[in-house]
Amino acid sequence: MFAKGTSRAIASRAIAKLALSSLPPSANVPICFRPTNNKAYCMARKSKSASPRNSGNGSTAAPAASRRSAAADTAPEAGAAAPGQPEPSAEPGVVSNVCVYCGSGPGAKPVYAEAARALGASFAAHGIGLVYGGGGLGLMGEVARATLAAGGRVTGIIPKFLTEKEHMLTDVNELIVTEDMHVRKRLMFERSDAFVALPGGIGTLEELVEQLTWSQLGRHTKPIVVANIDGFWEPFLKLLAHMRDDQFIRNGLNVRFIVVDSAEAIVPAIRAAAAPPSSRVADAALTTHF
Repeated sequence: MFAKGTSRAIASRAIAKLALSSLPPSANVPICFRPTNNKAYCMARKSKSASPRNSGNGSTAAPAASRRSAAADTAPEAGAAAPGQPEPSAEPGVVSNVCVYCGSGPGAKPVYAEAARALGASFAAHGIGLVYGGGGLGLMGEVARATLAAGGRVTGIIPKFLTEKEHMLTDVNELIVTEDMHVRKRLMFERSDAFVALPGGIGTLEELVEQLTWSQLGRHTKPIVVANIDGFWEPFLKLLAHMRDDQFIRNGLNVRFIVVDSAEAIVPAIRAAAAPPSSRVADAALTTHF
């Protein structure tokens, strides 16, 4: 079921679980072990502060405009910033790690997997680490393996109940097993400088919308990229335009996001949009309030 090195990984996780159980209830830290293959295996205690949730009222999670909005002739083209986003600076901010949300299945079109592999290779080529959901199936596995194959760094973060269902990838540089989805999402946020949504299902959509919500509410300014591979996200972009047209997305509640049509355009778009390090708020200062 697992990739090579399974016995070593299982042993490491067992030790991590034992160590985790010995911590006091107030502890809220990931437990990491680095076996002889120099790869870290971790377990994180359940956080007392859960991630903010979408209110579900349709008024908190959406960009102010999509690329092809019928209501805005000035909507950005692929790779351009959404309205209200500053123009790319001549000296973009530093981007060390990027979180990728994507499907645990391959999708119906081969172009989706091709884009995932191209993105992984691009991360490695630019010295950017991948942070992702830790699975070995579908687009998740494709982007992670491609990053590793090209010599890049990969951090997988996965809740215990999905380790078997999503065939947890043990060949990554750092593997963190969390108690639940809330801790997983918090750690993915804290370890990343930007977010990318490749094609995916409900989970991918939920993760993307959550980041859009946090950005809209002023909780972070990290770049968010919607990878509209072969038009996959067009229905979603049209829904956002519909929400704006019906005034559930109002002026003054804009959110920055970028739409690109190819995997090769993702890293340049992120680097252009990244805030200078001096202007960022520490992630811990944000998530402690969630």
